[in-house]
Amino acid sequence: MSGDGRESEGGEEEVRGARRIPGPRGAADDLDLESVPLPPLPPPGSAAPAGSVPEQSVPEQSVPEQSVPEPPEAPEALMTSVPDLPHRVLKALLGAWALSACSAEETAAVEEHLTACAPCADEALRLRDAVGLLHTDGSLDLDPTLRSRVIDGCLGRRPARIPVPEWAAPYDAETARLDALLRDIGDSEWHAPVRLRWFEEEREVSRRTTVAGVIGHLTAVDGLLSAALGLDDPLGGGDTPLDPTERTERYWSSKRRPPTRAVREPWRAQSHELIRTASFAGRNVAEASVSYGAFALPLQDALLDRAFECWVHGGDIADAVDYPYEAPSAAHLHRMIDLAARLLPAALAGRRRSGLAGPAKDLVTAGAPGRSVHLEIEGHGGGDWYIALDSPAAVGSPERAVAQVALDGVEFCRLAAGHISPVEAAAGQEGDREAIRDVLFATASLSRL
Repeated sequence: MSGDGRESEGGEEEVRGARRIPGPRGAADDLDLESVPLPPLPPPGSAAPAGSVPEQSVPEQSVPEQSVPEPPEAPEALMTSVPDLPHRVLKALLGAWALSACSAEETAAVEEHLTACAPCADEALRLRDAVGLLHTDGSLDLDPTLRSRVIDGCLGRRPARIPVPEWAAPYDAETARLDALLRDIGDSEWHAPVRLRWFEEEREVSRRTTVAGVIGHLTAVDGLLSAALGLDDPLGGGDTPLDPTERTERYWSSKRRPPTRAVREPWRAQSHELIRTASFAGRNVAEASVSYGAFALPLQDALLDRAFECWVHGGDIADAVDYPYEAPSAAHLHRMIDLAARLLPAALAGRRRSGLAGPAKDLVTAGAPGRSVHLEIEGHGGGDWYIALDSPAAVGSPERAVAQVALDGVEFCRLAAGHISPVEAAAGQEGDREAIRDVLFATASLSRL
């Protein structure tokens, strides 16, 4: 055999003797062939002992004379054999098998065992499912609907003695989601800058504050609902303004305003008290009037308005501290969109009085169907609404629709919150362009500080 593992052409210097495990091969340049002792040759004419040298093919080319034998190949039976392991050992290997941490022999033994043992097969499936959860590429953030689903499940088993009214559920859900965000952020993040944006007439305006300032703003405006329910106003007694912007400015300028996470507890306690009071007050309180100064809303719509603003400003805070924040559930978002759609005829009339919208073209008596725009909201919380164009007392009608505008649900809410301009809204438009423009700008005019 030659030095590179090939047999010499004449076969005169074959290695004799029993097989052995070879040592490390040296580099060809470092191997001194003259110093390597050669095995004794048999007498001339005698044959080599049977089985002393494995049979090999003889290559045609000549090679160096000396060689180191290659290790013999593993027998085929050893590579395909499955170890016979007891049940308790195979059961203990299921976890390693699910993690793909077993050797080839152990894997073969476990998988052969699973074909005959039903309990171990069930356990193996459960472990494989658990391993899939460990390697998920999805987001680990909680589903925004988880809280409502857990509460619904609990109430299904043991109904609340005094349930939260359905019209107060969006406010309950959004304050809880915002409170969870506030609980997660650190002390320094309460000073993170936040830019509040809204529209006034035809232009976008903004105001810089902090995370703590945003919670103070929510506390001040929620105080309007507290006063309507006979609860304490966070601005105190006396001559307190009703306009949300004026109330916010007074709260921010107050010496009692804490600029840190200390604002969280009073806001949280106030929101809990509002929900509790509305729940105990009964059905009639839903129509109680809440004054915002320039306009008023029934309590059920005011709580929906506060839920909307809580979600919008929760998103502002989340953007400032780089925190994931999802849209409300589809049912709650649908109700928020419905409130905005019901407010649009009055907003259109107000803009027309200010000379910011086109003139009325077809006045009708109150309650009669009038010229309308078909507002089609797609996706999350979507639906169809018909917005009366010429008078807030008219009724939107499919038969009298002169235009159609299509928007995504979250996109429409961002427009109503003043976070995008009417010209930036990705809207599908068809029909009377002036009517479509008036509706989009009226939607942006619903926003405020």
